[in-house]
Amino acid sequence: MLDKTRLRLAMQKLGRLSEGSQELLARCSIKINLQQQRLIAFAENMPIDILRVRDDDILGLVMDVVVDLGIIDENVLEEELLNRRAQGEDLRYLTLRRLDFGACYLSLATPLDSEYINPQRLQDARIATSYP
Repeated sequence: MLDKTRLRLAMQKLGRLSEGSQELLARCSIKINLQQQRLIAFAENMPIDILRVRDDDILGLVMDVVVDLGIIDENVLEEELLNRRAQGEDLRYLTLRRLDFGACYLSLATPLDSEYINPQRLQDARIATSYP
């Protein structure tokens, strides 16, 4: 079990933010030994526990007060906020800082025989997406 007197940080185990998060911790002089198969790492020089989880789980861990801080994609944040608002939940979180890594983009694929002009032309189109 995690010691509640230590700072608890959730970050991506694998994915676009994982490497940048590790570099950020190193730049902050936080010495950790991340082992590939372990989900929890302990800082060697500071009272910090690092939970390495799926990106979709980070915000829930923060909002449910399992961890104190989380490094999360902004799109994941927005999706989770929409889901929790729809369920009538009281949203309690604070964005401390936008980081300078992990940028992503949204791509749109159309059939070869269709002409894409602008987003307004998609007004009545059916769009396949995993986003809510």
